[in-house]
Amino acid sequence: MRRDDSRPRARYARPIAFVLVLLVAATTLWEPFTAGPAAESSIVAAERSRAQELSVEAAGVVTRLLEDDTEGSRHQRFIIRVTPELTVLVVHNIDLAPRVPVQEGDSVSLRGDYVWNDRGGLVHWTHHDPAGRHIPGWIEHRGRRYQ
Repeated sequence: MRRDDSRPRARYARPIAFVLVLLVAATTLWEPFTAGPAAESSIVAAERSRAQELSVEAAGVVTRLLEDDTEGSRHQRFIIRVTPELTVLVVHNIDLAPRVPVQEGDSVSLRGDYVWNDRGGLVHWTHHDPAGRHIPGWIEHRGRRYQ
């Protein structure tokens, strides 16, 4: 009499599939909670490597509002604290995108180009590119995206 070996494997197929579905679901649900540190590490790495024009995403708390830069294209300027040790100047073109109504203490997240300087660096290109040649940037504040 010949024994059929496919039955024991079939008995484990459903539990294995169930575990795989749980792993995929857990990974998908976990992603929003890991976006902050990953974004934080990209800007920290950019600062450490003294990067120039590196596309980054970051999140932080507004620590200081500065006067607009009105020479040439107008830019809203404010400083965010990304880590306890690192602050970054945000330079947001308000001729191409709406002004972000931030106040000191507000949380923001953003995408733009990082440029290193000895004061912690700056992030610009936090807006769309009308010519469509540059990766679009944005600033999110209180559930609204400014680009």
